Amino acid sequence: MGLGSWWRGSGAATRRQPGDTALLSEQAVLAAVAERLTELGGDTWTVDGSLVTGPGGTAVAVGARHGEGPAHLDLTVLLDAGRPQERRVQDCLAGVEADSGPALRRAVEVWASTTGLALLELLAHNGRFAGHLHPDDADALPGWHAVHGGIAGWGTGDRHGAVQDWMLARPLLPQLAPAFPDGFDRDRPTGLSLLFGSGAGRESAEVRVNGAPHEGASKALLALDWPRVAEGTAFARTFVLLTRPQDG
Repeated sequence: MGLGSWWRGSGAATRRQPGDTALLSEQAVLAAVAERLTELGGDTWTVDGSLVTGPGGTAVAVGARHGEGPAHLDLTVLLDAGRPQERRVQDCLAGVEADSGPALRRAVEVWASTTGLALLELLAHNGRFAGHLHPDDADALPGWHAVHGGIAGWGTGDRHGAVQDWMLARPLLPQLAPAFPDGFDRDRPTGLSLLFGSGAGRESAEVRVNGAPHEGASKALLALDWPRVAEGTAFARTFVLLTRPQDG
């Protein structure tokens, strides 16, 4: 299975820069998202009011900031802007808190190389941007067609890519499937985001389903044998868009 492009950052490029404290405006976020999707996909994405609009009636909107701090906010992917309620997928953008811009660029790069690639692949549907998993594939989530976005990794120190390398070599959907005993709403697409890693004596793992933390899946991800680093930091993120097989 190909997972499309992947992105890696390390060292000083992942640390907060001086002055990275002021909240960025919604328009700055939208402009950065439009610019990166245009660069990645080749088609033009433009800011139109409160949306970034793209080909095929797709769009991206900025949602509410999370309660845990100014660096997190929701991005809503509209797979069909004409049916925003039925064809919307919530996701999270982290690191948006810089008046100088580096944190925004890093956050948008991570989002674009994971969620953004899944969105572009849904439009292209040719394997150029992300991998496709059919319901009967060994690496899939049973009963679902999955568009598996890229895997982004970042951190500091000699082992900053350890978690990303581990994820690239292992299918996670079958290992997390038991954490979703009730399944998902089959009448709408579902977005799964996975973010995990360690550093400074701490480790964390989070799975979000359409933007909302999923406790069971997060605990299951934390329990897996991904590498914990003793020095520096190592984190990775990916995004999977689940659709019904007939919609895949």
